[in-house]
Amino acid sequence: MKDMNVKTYLDDIHAFSAQMEEPLWMTELRVSALEKAVELELPMIERVKFHRWPLFNVNIEAYVPASANVPNFGEMKDNPVIVQQNSATIFEQLSVELADKGVIFTDIFSAMQEYPELVKEYYMTKAVQMDEDKLTAFHTAFMNSGVFLYIPKNVVIKEPIEALFFQDSASDQPFFKHVLIVAEENSEISYLERYQTMNDKKVKVSANIIVEVIAKAGAKVKYSAVDQLGENLSTYMNRRGHIMRDASVDWALGVMNECDVVADFDSDLVGEGAHSEVKVVAISAGKQTQGIDTRVTNKAPHSIGHILQHGVIREKGTLTFNGIGHILKGAKGADAQQESRVLMLSDKARGDANPILLIDENEVTAGHAASVGRVDPEEMYYLMSRGLPKAEAERLVIRGFLGSVITAIPVKEVRDEFIEVIERKLNA
Repeated sequence: MKDMNVKTYLDDIHAFSAQMEEPLWMTELRVSALEKAVELELPMIERVKFHRWPLFNVNIEAYVPASANVPNFGEMKDNPVIVQQNSATIFEQLSVELADKGVIFTDIFSAMQEYPELVKEYYMTKAVQMDEDKLTAFHTAFMNSGVFLYIPKNVVIKEPIEALFFQDSASDQPFFKHVLIVAEENSEISYLERYQTMNDKKVKVSANIIVEVIAKAGAKVKYSAVDQLGENLSTYMNRRGHIMRDASVDWALGVMNECDVVADFDSDLVGEGAHSEVKVVAISAGKQTQGIDTRVTNKAPHSIGHILQHGVIREKGTLTFNGIGHILKGAKGADAQQESRVLMLSDKARGDANPILLIDENEVTAGHAASVGRVDPEEMYYLMSRGLPKAEAERLVIRGFLGSVITAIPVKEVRDEFIEVIERKLNA
Protein backbone atom coordinates (compact mmCIF):
# COMPACT_ATOMS: atom_id res chain seq x y z
CA MET A 1 0.00 0.00 0.00
CA LYS A 2 2.84 2.40 0.77
CA ASP A 3 4.13 1.76 -2.75
CA MET A 4 0.85 2.86 -4.30
CA ASN A 5 1.26 5.77 -6.68
CA VAL A 6 -1.45 8.28 -5.73
CA LYS A 7 -1.28 9.95 -9.14
CA THR A 8 -2.33 6.74 -10.90
CA TYR A 9 -5.69 6.89 -9.09
CA LEU A 10 -6.39 10.63 -9.06
CA ASP A 11 -7.80 10.85 -12.57
CA ASP A 12 -9.96 7.79 -11.99
CA ILE A 13 -11.34 9.16 -8.72
CA HIS A 14 -12.12 12.53 -10.34
CA ALA A 15 -13.83 10.76 -13.25
CA PHE A 16 -15.93 8.53 -10.99
CA SER A 17 -16.91 11.45 -8.77
CA ALA A 18 -17.98 13.46 -11.82
CA GLN A 19 -19.96 10.55 -13.22
CA MET A 20 -21.85 10.20 -9.94
CA GLU A 21 -22.44 14.00 -9.91
CA GLU A 22 -20.92 14.37 -6.46
CA PRO A 23 -20.61 17.83 -4.92
CA LEU A 24 -17.16 19.41 -4.88
CA TRP A 25 -16.66 18.78 -1.15
CA MET A 26 -17.00 15.02 -1.70
CA THR A 27 -14.48 14.99 -4.52
CA GLU A 28 -12.03 16.93 -2.38
CA LEU A 29 -12.64 14.55 0.54
CA ARG A 30 -11.87 11.55 -1.68
CA VAL A 31 -8.61 13.08 -2.90
CA SER A 32 -7.52 14.02 0.60
CA ALA A 33 -8.35 10.51 1.84
CA LEU A 34 -6.34 8.90 -0.96
CA GLU A 35 -3.29 10.91 0.05
CA LYS A 36 -3.78 10.00 3.73
CA ALA A 37 -4.28 6.30 3.00
CA VAL A 38 -0.68 5.93 1.82
CA GLU A 39 0.81 7.10 5.12
CA LEU A 40 -1.67 6.01 7.80
CA GLU A 41 -1.30 2.76 9.74
CA LEU A 42 -3.75 -0.12 9.91
CA PRO A 43 -6.05 -0.23 12.94
CA MET A 44 -5.06 -2.48 15.82
CA ILE A 45 -7.30 -5.52 16.32
CA GLU A 46 -5.87 -7.43 19.25
CA ARG A 47 -4.80 -11.04 18.53
CA VAL A 48 -5.85 -10.90 14.87
CA LYS A 49 -3.20 -10.95 12.14
CA PHE A 50 -4.81 -9.40 9.08
CA HIS A 51 -1.98 -7.22 7.75
CA ARG A 52 -1.49 -9.39 4.68
CA TRP A 53 -5.15 -9.72 3.80
CA PRO A 54 -6.05 -8.36 0.34
CA LEU A 55 -8.10 -5.44 1.68
CA PHE A 56 -6.78 -2.88 -0.79
CA ASN A 57 -7.60 -4.43 -4.16
CA VAL A 58 -9.56 -1.90 -6.20
CA ASN A 59 -10.31 -2.28 -9.87
CA ILE A 60 -11.37 1.27 -10.67
CA GLU A 61 -12.62 0.20 -14.12
CA ALA A 62 -15.23 -1.94 -12.39
CA TYR A 63 -16.68 1.03 -10.50
CA VAL A 64 -19.16 1.94 -13.22
CA PRO A 65 -22.54 0.64 -11.99
CA ALA A 66 -23.43 -2.36 -14.13
CA SER A 67 -26.89 -3.47 -15.07
CA ALA A 68 -28.05 -5.77 -12.29
CA ASN A 69 -29.92 -9.03 -12.46
CA VAL A 70 -32.60 -8.38 -9.89
CA PRO A 71 -32.25 -11.00 -7.12
CA ASN A 72 -35.25 -12.57 -5.47
CA PHE A 73 -35.64 -10.54 -2.29
CA GLY A 74 -39.12 -11.65 -1.36
CA GLU A 75 -42.52 -10.03 -1.30
CA MET A 76 -42.36 -6.35 -0.42
CA LYS A 77 -44.52 -4.93 2.34
CA ASP A 78 -45.43 -1.29 2.88
CA ASN A 79 -42.48 -0.46 5.12
CA PRO A 80 -39.51 1.61 3.86
CA VAL A 81 -37.11 -0.58 1.85
CA ILE A 82 -34.01 -0.13 -0.28
CA VAL A 83 -32.30 -2.91 -2.24
CA GLN A 84 -28.86 -2.66 -3.80
CA GLN A 85 -26.76 -5.12 -5.78
CA ASN A 86 -23.09 -4.19 -5.66
CA SER A 87 -23.16 -0.45 -6.47
CA ALA A 88 -26.53 -0.43 -8.27
CA THR A 89 -29.77 0.54 -6.53
CA ILE A 90 -32.52 -1.70 -7.88
CA PHE A 91 -35.45 -0.90 -5.59
CA GLU A 92 -36.53 1.94 -3.30
CA GLN A 93 -39.76 2.27 -1.33
CA LEU A 94 -40.81 5.09 0.98
CA SER A 95 -44.41 6.04 1.67
CA VAL A 96 -45.73 9.49 0.75
CA GLU A 97 -46.73 9.96 4.37
CA LEU A 98 -43.14 9.53 5.63
CA ALA A 99 -41.71 11.62 2.79
CA ASP A 100 -44.12 14.44 3.70
CA LYS A 101 -42.79 14.29 7.27
CA GLY A 102 -39.29 14.90 5.94
CA VAL A 103 -37.94 11.34 6.12
CA ILE A 104 -35.18 10.66 3.60
CA PHE A 105 -34.25 7.12 2.60
CA THR A 106 -32.28 6.86 -0.62
CA ASP A 107 -28.95 5.86 -2.10
CA ILE A 108 -25.93 7.88 -0.98
CA PHE A 109 -25.27 9.51 -4.36
CA SER A 110 -28.85 10.74 -4.80
CA ALA A 111 -28.67 12.14 -1.27
CA MET A 112 -25.49 14.04 -2.08
CA GLN A 113 -27.12 15.53 -5.17
CA GLU A 114 -30.46 16.44 -3.55
CA TYR A 115 -29.36 17.24 0.03
CA PRO A 116 -25.63 18.07 -0.30
CA GLU A 117 -25.33 20.29 2.79
CA LEU A 118 -27.23 17.83 4.99
CA VAL A 119 -25.03 14.92 3.96
CA LYS A 120 -21.89 17.04 4.27
CA GLU A 121 -22.76 17.91 7.88
CA TYR A 122 -22.68 14.27 8.98
CA TYR A 123 -20.67 12.26 6.44
CA MET A 124 -17.55 11.13 8.32
CA THR A 125 -17.63 14.14 10.65
CA LYS A 126 -19.30 12.81 13.82
CA ALA A 127 -19.10 9.02 14.09
CA VAL A 128 -16.19 7.85 11.91
CA GLN A 129 -13.38 10.18 10.89
CA MET A 130 -11.85 9.84 7.43
CA ASP A 131 -8.26 9.80 8.71
CA GLU A 132 -8.62 7.47 11.71
CA ASP A 133 -6.52 4.80 10.02
CA LYS A 134 -5.54 3.37 6.65
CA LEU A 135 -8.81 1.46 6.21
CA THR A 136 -11.14 4.40 6.93
CA ALA A 137 -9.13 6.60 4.56
CA PHE A 138 -9.14 3.94 1.85
CA HIS A 139 -12.90 3.56 2.25
CA THR A 140 -13.41 7.31 1.85
CA ALA A 141 -11.34 7.43 -1.32
CA PHE A 142 -13.00 4.47 -3.02
CA MET A 143 -16.56 4.30 -1.61
CA ASN A 144 -18.83 3.25 -4.47
CA SER A 145 -22.31 2.69 -2.99
CA GLY A 146 -24.42 3.24 0.08
CA VAL A 147 -27.54 4.60 1.73
CA PHE A 148 -28.60 7.78 3.51
CA LEU A 149 -31.39 7.61 6.11
CA TYR A 150 -32.60 10.81 7.79
CA ILE A 151 -35.33 10.94 10.45
CA PRO A 152 -36.54 14.46 11.37
CA LYS A 153 -37.17 15.68 14.90
CA ASN A 154 -40.02 13.98 16.82
CA VAL A 155 -40.81 11.54 13.98
CA VAL A 156 -41.56 8.03 15.23
CA ILE A 157 -41.59 5.22 12.65
CA LYS A 158 -43.11 2.04 14.01
CA GLU A 159 -42.60 -0.25 11.01
CA PRO A 160 -39.03 -1.50 10.38
CA ILE A 161 -36.83 0.24 7.82
CA GLU A 162 -35.06 -2.38 5.71
CA ALA A 163 -31.90 -2.31 3.61
CA LEU A 164 -30.86 -5.36 1.57
CA PHE A 165 -27.34 -5.34 0.16
CA PHE A 166 -26.44 -8.07 -2.34
CA GLN A 167 -22.87 -8.75 -3.40
CA ASP A 168 -22.49 -10.57 -6.72
CA SER A 169 -19.61 -13.02 -6.42
CA ALA A 170 -19.29 -13.13 -10.23
CA SER A 171 -18.39 -9.41 -10.31
CA ASP A 172 -14.92 -7.93 -9.89
CA GLN A 173 -16.42 -4.73 -8.50
CA PRO A 174 -15.10 -3.90 -5.00
CA PHE A 175 -17.76 -3.78 -2.30
CA PHE A 176 -17.15 -0.39 -0.64
CA LYS A 177 -20.46 0.56 0.95
CA HIS A 178 -21.33 3.48 3.25
CA VAL A 179 -24.48 3.70 5.37
CA LEU A 180 -25.25 7.03 7.05
CA ILE A 181 -28.16 7.21 9.52
CA VAL A 182 -29.15 10.47 11.24
CA ALA A 183 -31.89 10.37 13.89
CA GLU A 184 -32.85 13.87 14.98
CA GLU A 185 -34.05 14.76 18.49
CA ASN A 186 -36.71 12.49 20.00
CA SER A 187 -37.11 10.45 16.83
CA GLU A 188 -37.50 6.66 16.93
CA ILE A 189 -36.70 4.01 14.32
CA SER A 190 -36.03 0.31 13.93
CA TYR A 191 -33.53 -0.33 11.13
CA LEU A 192 -32.77 -3.76 9.68
CA GLU A 193 -29.78 -4.37 7.42
CA ARG A 194 -28.88 -7.55 5.53
CA TYR A 195 -25.73 -8.37 3.56
CA GLN A 196 -25.79 -11.40 1.30
CA THR A 197 -23.50 -12.77 -1.41
CA MET A 198 -25.29 -14.18 -4.45
CA ASN A 199 -24.06 -16.36 -7.34
CA ASP A 200 -21.81 -19.42 -7.16
CA LYS A 201 -18.72 -17.91 -8.76
CA LYS A 202 -15.89 -16.74 -6.52
CA VAL A 203 -14.18 -13.69 -7.98
CA LYS A 204 -11.92 -12.43 -5.20
CA VAL A 205 -12.62 -8.81 -4.23
CA SER A 206 -12.13 -6.47 -1.28
CA ALA A 207 -14.97 -5.25 0.91
CA ASN A 208 -14.82 -2.12 3.08
CA ILE A 209 -18.08 -1.24 4.81
CA ILE A 210 -18.66 1.71 7.14
CA VAL A 211 -21.93 2.41 8.97
CA GLU A 212 -22.42 5.69 10.86
CA VAL A 213 -25.37 6.14 13.22
CA ILE A 214 -25.87 9.61 14.72
CA ALA A 215 -28.53 9.64 17.44
CA LYS A 216 -29.34 13.13 18.70
CA ALA A 217 -30.84 14.05 22.07
CA GLY A 218 -33.61 11.69 23.09
CA ALA A 219 -33.50 9.67 19.85
CA LYS A 220 -34.00 5.91 19.99
CA VAL A 221 -32.46 3.68 17.32
CA LYS A 222 -32.77 -0.09 17.19
CA TYR A 223 -30.26 -1.39 14.65
CA SER A 224 -30.32 -5.04 13.55
CA ALA A 225 -28.11 -6.74 10.99
CA VAL A 226 -27.62 -10.19 9.51
CA ASP A 227 -24.30 -10.47 7.65
CA GLN A 228 -23.93 -13.33 5.14
CA LEU A 229 -21.05 -12.30 2.90
CA GLY A 230 -19.40 -15.05 0.83
CA GLU A 231 -15.96 -16.56 1.00
CA ASN A 232 -14.82 -14.61 -2.09
CA LEU A 233 -14.43 -11.44 -0.01
CA SER A 234 -11.79 -10.10 2.35
CA THR A 235 -13.76 -7.74 4.54
CA TYR A 236 -13.30 -4.78 6.86
CA MET A 237 -16.51 -3.66 8.58
CA ASN A 238 -16.90 -0.63 10.84
CA ARG A 239 -20.21 0.13 12.55
CA ARG A 240 -20.14 3.18 14.81
CA GLY A 241 -22.71 5.01 16.90
CA HIS A 242 -22.42 8.66 17.96
CA ILE A 243 -24.95 8.85 20.79
CA MET A 244 -25.97 12.16 22.35
CA ARG A 245 -27.85 13.22 25.50
CA ASP A 246 -30.47 10.69 26.67
CA ALA A 247 -30.32 8.97 23.27
CA SER A 248 -29.96 5.23 22.74
CA VAL A 249 -28.64 2.95 20.02
CA ASP A 250 -29.24 -0.76 20.56
CA TRP A 251 -27.35 -3.09 18.25
CA ALA A 252 -28.28 -6.70 17.38
CA LEU A 253 -25.62 -8.04 15.02
CA GLY A 254 -25.50 -11.50 13.49
CA VAL A 255 -22.05 -12.09 11.97
CA MET A 256 -22.70 -15.16 9.81
CA ASN A 257 -20.18 -14.57 7.00
CA GLU A 258 -18.21 -17.19 5.08
CA CYS A 259 -15.31 -14.80 4.44
CA ASP A 260 -12.43 -13.50 6.53
CA VAL A 261 -13.59 -10.44 8.49
CA VAL A 262 -12.11 -7.81 10.76
CA ALA A 263 -14.74 -5.62 12.38
CA ASP A 264 -15.08 -2.61 14.66
CA PHE A 265 -18.47 -2.33 16.37
CA ASP A 266 -18.24 0.87 18.41
CA SER A 267 -20.55 3.11 20.42
CA ASP A 268 -19.44 6.56 21.55
CA LEU A 269 -21.63 7.79 24.43
CA VAL A 270 -21.02 11.51 24.02
CA GLY A 271 -24.06 12.92 25.83
CA GLU A 272 -25.16 12.66 29.46
CA GLY A 273 -27.50 9.72 29.93
CA ALA A 274 -26.60 8.18 26.56
CA HIS A 275 -27.21 4.45 26.35
CA SER A 276 -26.12 1.56 24.14
CA GLU A 277 -26.72 -2.19 24.28
CA VAL A 278 -24.48 -4.13 21.88
CA LYS A 279 -25.42 -7.75 21.18
CA VAL A 280 -23.23 -9.71 18.77
CA VAL A 281 -23.35 -13.35 17.73
CA ALA A 282 -20.89 -14.92 15.30
CA ILE A 283 -20.08 -18.30 13.79
CA SER A 284 -16.70 -19.14 12.24
CA ALA A 285 -16.13 -22.36 10.26
CA GLY A 286 -13.79 -23.98 7.77
CA LYS A 287 -10.50 -22.05 7.75
CA GLN A 288 -12.27 -18.74 8.24
CA THR A 289 -10.92 -15.98 10.50
CA GLN A 290 -13.17 -13.39 12.11
CA GLY A 291 -11.80 -10.78 14.49
CA ILE A 292 -14.32 -8.48 16.17
CA ASP A 293 -13.54 -5.42 18.29
CA THR A 294 -16.65 -4.31 20.16
CA ARG A 295 -16.08 -1.07 22.04
CA VAL A 296 -18.23 1.23 24.15
CA THR A 297 -16.70 4.54 25.22
CA ASN A 298 -18.43 6.39 28.06
CA LYS A 299 -17.55 10.03 27.43
CA ALA A 300 -20.35 11.60 29.47
CA PRO A 301 -21.81 11.30 32.99
CA HIS A 302 -24.46 8.66 33.70
CA SER A 303 -23.95 7.02 30.31
CA ILE A 304 -24.56 3.27 30.07
CA GLY A 305 -22.86 0.84 27.72
CA HIS A 306 -23.34 -2.95 27.79
CA ILE A 307 -21.69 -5.53 25.50
CA LEU A 308 -22.87 -9.12 25.03
CA GLN A 309 -20.93 -11.29 22.56
CA HIS A 310 -21.53 -14.99 21.92
CA GLY A 311 -19.70 -17.01 19.26
CA VAL A 312 -19.45 -20.55 17.94
CA ILE A 313 -16.48 -22.07 16.10
CA ARG A 314 -16.47 -25.18 13.92
CA GLU A 315 -13.69 -27.09 12.12
CA LYS A 316 -10.50 -24.99 11.79
CA GLY A 317 -12.26 -21.65 12.15
CA THR A 318 -10.91 -18.76 14.21
CA LEU A 319 -13.02 -16.26 16.14
CA THR A 320 -11.71 -13.46 18.33
CA PHE A 321 -13.89 -11.22 20.47
CA ASN A 322 -12.23 -8.13 21.92
CA GLY A 323 -14.61 -6.36 24.32
CA ILE A 324 -13.46 -2.87 25.22
CA GLY A 325 -15.17 -0.69 27.82
CA HIS A 326 -13.60 2.74 28.27
CA ILE A 327 -14.86 5.26 30.84
CA LEU A 328 -13.23 8.64 30.26
CA LYS A 329 -12.38 11.28 32.84
CA GLY A 330 -15.49 13.29 33.67
CA ALA A 331 -17.96 10.46 33.04
CA LYS A 332 -19.09 10.12 36.67
CA GLY A 333 -21.92 7.68 37.26
CA ALA A 334 -21.12 5.81 34.04
CA ASP A 335 -21.78 2.09 33.69
CA ALA A 336 -19.70 -0.22 31.44
CA GLN A 337 -20.43 -3.96 31.42
CA GLN A 338 -19.40 -6.70 29.03
CA GLU A 339 -19.70 -10.44 28.51
CA SER A 340 -17.90 -12.42 25.79
CA ARG A 341 -18.31 -16.18 25.47
CA VAL A 342 -17.12 -18.60 22.80
CA LEU A 343 -18.13 -22.22 22.18
CA MET A 344 -15.68 -24.44 20.31
CA LEU A 345 -17.09 -27.47 18.50
CA SER A 346 -13.76 -28.79 17.22
CA ASP A 347 -10.31 -29.61 18.60
CA LYS A 348 -8.81 -27.57 15.76
CA ALA A 349 -10.92 -24.45 16.36
CA ARG A 350 -9.28 -21.34 17.76
CA GLY A 351 -11.17 -18.88 19.93
CA ASP A 352 -10.36 -15.85 22.06
CA ALA A 353 -12.53 -13.73 24.34
CA ASN A 354 -10.54 -10.75 25.54
CA PRO A 355 -12.12 -8.32 28.02
CA ILE A 356 -10.52 -4.90 28.32
CA LEU A 357 -11.64 -2.27 30.84
CA LEU A 358 -10.10 1.20 30.83
CA ILE A 359 -11.33 3.31 33.73
CA ASP A 360 -10.24 6.95 34.02
CA GLU A 361 -12.87 8.14 36.53
CA ASN A 362 -14.10 7.39 40.05
CA GLU A 363 -17.72 6.74 41.11
CA VAL A 364 -18.48 4.45 38.16
CA THR A 365 -19.68 0.87 37.66
CA ALA A 366 -17.78 -1.56 35.46
CA GLY A 367 -17.46 -5.31 35.06
CA HIS A 368 -16.66 -8.08 32.63
CA ALA A 369 -17.00 -11.81 32.05
CA ALA A 370 -15.27 -13.96 29.44
CA SER A 371 -15.04 -17.66 28.65
CA VAL A 372 -13.89 -20.01 25.89
CA GLY A 373 -14.95 -23.65 26.11
CA ARG A 374 -17.07 -26.55 24.95
CA VAL A 375 -20.81 -27.16 25.10
CA ASP A 376 -21.93 -27.56 28.74
CA PRO A 377 -22.06 -31.33 29.42
CA GLU A 378 -24.77 -30.86 32.06
CA GLU A 379 -27.07 -29.17 29.54
CA MET A 380 -26.36 -31.95 27.05
CA TYR A 381 -27.04 -34.63 29.66
CA TYR A 382 -30.36 -33.03 30.63
CA LEU A 383 -31.61 -32.84 27.03
CA MET A 384 -30.38 -36.32 26.09
CA SER A 385 -32.00 -37.74 29.24
CA ARG A 386 -35.28 -36.45 27.82
CA GLY A 387 -34.80 -38.58 24.72
CA LEU A 388 -33.13 -36.13 22.30
CA PRO A 389 -30.31 -37.44 20.09
CA LYS A 390 -26.90 -35.88 20.76
CA ALA A 391 -26.82 -33.83 17.54
CA GLU A 392 -30.28 -32.37 18.18
CA ALA A 393 -29.43 -31.63 21.80
CA GLU A 394 -26.28 -29.81 20.73
CA ARG A 395 -28.22 -27.71 18.21
CA LEU A 396 -30.73 -26.68 20.86
CA VAL A 397 -27.97 -25.68 23.28
CA ILE A 398 -26.24 -23.61 20.60
CA ARG A 399 -29.48 -21.94 19.49
CA GLY A 400 -30.15 -20.96 23.10
CA PHE A 401 -26.57 -19.73 23.41
CA LEU A 402 -27.10 -17.43 20.40
CA GLY A 403 -30.71 -16.58 21.20
CA SER A 404 -30.15 -13.11 22.68
CA VAL A 405 -29.62 -11.57 19.25
CA ILE A 406 -32.26 -13.63 17.46
CA THR A 407 -35.00 -12.31 19.76
CA ALA A 408 -33.82 -8.70 19.26
CA ILE A 409 -34.43 -8.73 15.47
CA PRO A 410 -37.71 -6.87 14.79
CA VAL A 411 -39.01 -8.78 11.74
CA LYS A 412 -40.27 -12.34 12.22
CA GLU A 413 -39.34 -13.43 8.69
CA VAL A 414 -35.77 -12.27 9.28
CA ARG A 415 -35.65 -14.00 12.66
CA ASP A 416 -36.66 -17.21 10.92
CA GLU A 417 -34.07 -16.58 8.21
CA PHE A 418 -31.42 -16.01 10.87
CA ILE A 419 -32.25 -19.34 12.49
CA GLU A 420 -31.96 -21.04 9.08
CA VAL A 421 -28.55 -19.43 8.54
CA ILE A 422 -27.36 -20.64 11.94
CA GLU A 423 -28.58 -24.17 11.20
CA ARG A 424 -26.91 -24.14 7.79
CA LYS A 425 -23.57 -22.95 9.17
CA LEU A 426 -23.63 -25.50 11.98
CA ASN A 427 -24.59 -28.38 9.69
CA ALA A 428 -22.33 -27.53 6.73
